[in-house]
Amino acid sequence: MFTDLSQELSVALYQHLLGLPASDSSSELPGAGKELKLLCCDIDPELIRRAQQSSPFPASISFASLDFMDAAAREPFLSSYLQRFGRSSFDIGFCMSVTMWIHLNHGDRGLLEFLALLASLCSFVLLEPQPWRCYRAAARRLRRLGRRDFEHFRSLQIRGDMAQSITRILTQDCAMELVCCFGSTAWDRSLLLFRSTSTQPPGSC
Repeated sequence: MFTDLSQELSVALYQHLLGLPASDSSSELPGAGKELKLLCCDIDPELIRRAQQSSPFPASISFASLDFMDAAAREPFLSSYLQRFGRSSFDIGFCMSVTMWIHLNHGDRGLLEFLALLASLCSFVLLEPQPWRCYRAAARRLRRLGRRDFEHFRSLQIRGDMAQSITRILTQDCAMELVCCFGSTAWDRSLLLFRSTSTQPPGSC
């Protein structure tokens, strides 16, 4: 699995999937012997350092500081990680409240590249896209701080209903299908589950 979830959510997800009690981190509990590996990435090295220090499942949950949009760093790291398990792709990727930051910092082309990468790396993808009002709020915060606007904000052509736009991109351009929309989170954001429609290569998850 590939995820950008926080340390707390990653551990909770791991425990839930293996049926482990949330209050116990023992690796000897029933279900802990199942093969389940989580790779959790964030661009902030300090967050990753703290997560590594406090992880109760260091053998099963890996935390890595990674700029996913930096191909020179991403490709050798992910290839090396997958090769350790004889895999060429992940079962599922979790991407929570990240698409807006990719979009604002890398533009329309960056968002398209990011979604295509997720689709190529994962059999399933669970996304929580930020709605367009969050883009406007982020831009306002920068202006109030007296800082320059996001480089790409005013030139973005992909805007409006972001959940709809991301669904269209993944289904029309990335060989994925929408499996389910799980309603809205506490932040009033959609949770969208996609599945690859392409034939997975031998050795994939």
